[in-house]
Amino acid sequence: MESRQAEALVKSQRDYFRTGATLPVSFRLEALDKLYKAVSARQPEICSALKSDLGKSETESFMCEIGMVLSEITYMRKHIRKFSRPKTVWTPLAQFHSHSFTQSVPYGNTLIMSPWNYPFLLSMEPLVDAIAAGNTAILKPSAYSPATAEIIKSLVEDCFPAEFVTVVTGGRQENSVLLEQKFDLIFFTGSQAVGKEVLRRAAEHLTPAVLELGGKSPCIVDASADIQLAAKRIVFGKFLNCGQTCVAPDYILCHASVKEQLITELKKQITAQFGPNPLENPDYGKIINRKHFDRLCGLISREKVVFGGETDPAACRIAPTILSDVTPDDPVMGQEIFGPLLPILTFDKFEEVISFVESGGKPLAAYLFSRNAEQIEQYRTRLPFGGGCINDTIIHLATSEMGFGGVGESGMGAYHGREGFDAFSHKKSIVDKKMWLDLPMRYQPYTSKLYQNLLHLFLK
Repeated sequence: MESRQAEALVKSQRDYFRTGATLPVSFRLEALDKLYKAVSARQPEICSALKSDLGKSETESFMCEIGMVLSEITYMRKHIRKFSRPKTVWTPLAQFHSHSFTQSVPYGNTLIMSPWNYPFLLSMEPLVDAIAAGNTAILKPSAYSPATAEIIKSLVEDCFPAEFVTVVTGGRQENSVLLEQKFDLIFFTGSQAVGKEVLRRAAEHLTPAVLELGGKSPCIVDASADIQLAAKRIVFGKFLNCGQTCVAPDYILCHASVKEQLITELKKQITAQFGPNPLENPDYGKIINRKHFDRLCGLISREKVVFGGETDPAACRIAPTILSDVTPDDPVMGQEIFGPLLPILTFDKFEEVISFVESGGKPLAAYLFSRNAEQIEQYRTRLPFGGGCINDTIIHLATSEMGFGGVGESGMGAYHGREGFDAFSHKKSIVDKKMWLDLPMRYQPYTSKLYQNLLHLFLK
């Protein structure tokens, strides 16, 4: 794509938005209905694409991608009328007699840039929110998941005209050309490094941006935890999609007294969930490409592997791997892992956990396995992170009733459900002032003591 093509595409969507076609709720509901039917009808093709790109099974593809998109569409169809209505707010006495309210309106022309790890979900769910809020959208899926990008492009073209929603495929050239254009909102999901570039480019046009990034999300296991259950749920969350999940537990901070017990249970759970040889399990999945495979292999300190570590370079597969006796200086702790490597560090006092997590910035997620009410309270109130779970992993992002997003280095803004509608909307504050009464106290000349006293009273 060249600059002039991108410019023409953005202009066509801007012109379409200015016609007001996307504003009626009935239009948005019709668009969501079309999308729901198309996704439902093409589930086999979507599953096939996800299998090709990431080795995902049909069950995982539906559970973690397709099903969640359909759920978000259902939620929006149910609530869109309520979200779109004006909301009355209290009016101060000084504005008597008036009606004060907020009105959600679409930003306008939006750009959605999605990653490769959940290529269908993280493309379509923001698109659902953008449509529900009344925007036009240019969707740019990742070049690293080409099969899914093609099915998304085909699906969207079947549903919508290009001036309303369109998909641009390609790599860095297309990303750069699109970011040269002026949008009304940019929604980006990806790495912190690319997120910084997106925000820098958005700032050139003073364009607001929602950034869903990542970071090293800790999983804390204290001495009071149910170790068997903790291991079961950690293994599920960590090795889902081969660890290529932005909210996967990146590493474990384990109380020293339960470390060996935890490692024993983790080994049992990996075997129970993935079989004695995960690399022969057709449902286990694969690393997205050789570049990321080689990066992950470079993070494995062989002398610290206590379980797993097997690799299949030809298939870009790495078995679930546990690393013990890890220190903060080890290579695996120097970056977000984004793969099936699980380092274990230990602590003696919970205060050490707080200090360690704080020193690494603000992760996208944090998890705590504990029965200790005091430590649960400290996790809730003192640890900096975007969202998380107590005694489970990753499931906090599976509901449309709560927003999902990061904080600080892990992102800005949130989406899912109402938060998603609001992310793609500007909330206008409006006062409807009645004409039958016009209090004179605000007008010059300011000479009357009565007016001044009344003004003080009204503004209290």
